[in-house]
Amino acid sequence: MLYLETSGYNYSHKRCEDIVAWFVGKYLPRHKLDITVNHRGLLREGVFGWCTVEDCDHRPRAFEIELHNRMNRDLYAQTLLHELWHVYQHVKGNLKDKGSKRFWKGIDHSLTDYSDQPWELEAREMEIKLYNCYLGLGPKSHGKGTPFPNRLTNS
Repeated sequence: MLYLETSGYNYSHKRCEDIVAWFVGKYLPRHKLDITVNHRGLLREGVFGWCTVEDCDHRPRAFEIELHNRMNRDLYAQTLLHELWHVYQHVKGNLKDKGSKRFWKGIDHSLTDYSDQPWELEAREMEIKLYNCYLGLGPKSHGKGTPFPNRLTNS
């Protein structure tokens, strides 16, 4: 079951809802999740998105995703899928926050540089695969295929 709340400005509520519902239905269908997606200007922070655990570290099920509100359609979808992959990593237990430390598959990576963090490397690798799957193109971009008719590609 998914409880989704969205807020902010300069974004498509329908696109956001469609992407989150597709992702959760495909990758986390048996989990009760509470996901809030906030859209706001993130230029000062120098990022397109964040994902934060909102409840316990033990079995997280409530998440806040913040997205920059001025992205083109493709970048928006890829960024949202990137952040949703972090939700997946937390729910599956691969990524855990314990106090001020961050663990990936049981190994403390609190001092690992951002560009080398294994959960970020995995999410970056997955965002394009997920986007292509969302569009109905399969995990690799091959330039062929027809997007699923219920996917938002033109709004």
